[in-house]
Amino acid sequence: MTAIWRALALAAGTLMLIAAPFARGHAAESTRDTIALHNMLPNKEAWRAYKSRFVSESGRIVDTANGQISHSEGQGYGMLLAVAADDRAGFEAIWGWTRANLFVRGDELAAWRWEPDRRPAVADMNNATDGDLLIAWALTEAAEAWGDISYRIAARRIAVEIGSKLILLKSSHGALLLPGMAGFSAEDRADGPVLNLSYYVFPAFARLPLVAPEFDWGGLSRAGLRLIEKARFGPAKLPSDWISLKSGEPQPAEGFPAQFSYNAIRIPLYLAWAGFDQPRHHETFLAAWDRREGRGLPLIDLARGQPTLWLDERGYSALPALSACASKGTALPRALRTPQAGENYYPATLALLALTAARMRYPSCLQD
Repeated sequence: MTAIWRALALAAGTLMLIAAPFARGHAAESTRDTIALHNMLPNKEAWRAYKSRFVSESGRIVDTANGQISHSEGQGYGMLLAVAADDRAGFEAIWGWTRANLFVRGDELAAWRWEPDRRPAVADMNNATDGDLLIAWALTEAAEAWGDISYRIAARRIAVEIGSKLILLKSSHGALLLPGMAGFSAEDRADGPVLNLSYYVFPAFARLPLVAPEFDWGGLSRAGLRLIEKARFGPAKLPSDWISLKSGEPQPAEGFPAQFSYNAIRIPLYLAWAGFDQPRHHETFLAAWDRREGRGLPLIDLARGQPTLWLDERGYSALPALSACASKGTALPRALRTPQAGENYYPATLALLALTAARMRYPSCLQD
């Protein structure tokens, strides 16, 4: 699609969104069984505590264990949690900072990383597709929650950019989601295309038809599910953070540790959040996590099937708890319903996301 025709299509779609609160037809069909995020965080005090620790007055989400940086993923998570907590002022602050500091590429995608001690603070102009998906999803939910057309227009602009630039349609596996604009395609890497399956934000795919119904988000979701089922490596039969599809079948990508690590642990979170709750969706993750030996959540070397590191901050335990809730109906432990003070950004965020997903999809898991 040429730049002119793409601009015309975007403008036409924007007018459609202004004319009607919902995109009709395909979008309505695709979202018939989805659940709105608004007001789905059951512990509002936990959100206030989270804001006090990780959200600056200007709306920057601070990654406390990673040099105090900010990234598009974190901004997206913060925006989602603000909608879930019915905190419009907090949402607007986070979105305002994100818009001013990360949307600096010249297109409708966010630069992925902002560093407080560098000038310029954005040194790498590449995007991270999961961050863009999270931001677009959060804007979609905000538009639905508060009836603000500006959020819907912004969501559409980002979603159209993702759909037209980052989804590869011609693949034996179906639609593929590139992790970023640069560095992952077959043209960019000898082992390309390289994917990150934790970037398949399944609950976002169910809601983005509200703002960009011309893209087959359902097909992307189905392809992602198939890839997760195929990308089971080593004795633990788990996906690596980064996979290569050069040979046709998934393999751990070159130049990255062949580990089930900080990225891939989010895969079952997104599966459960989207309502994929069959035992086959969660059993291999739970099998690995059941060997925790009381030491926290393991990161696993896939060649040996053995832990390389134990993540002992309590928020990480929300991930196996949510998987057990989704696939077995196990109640979420009470200790996980109130995130622990003193945790770093990532486990604290995962805990609140898991709590929100449980309230949305599996409220019985929050009843004693």
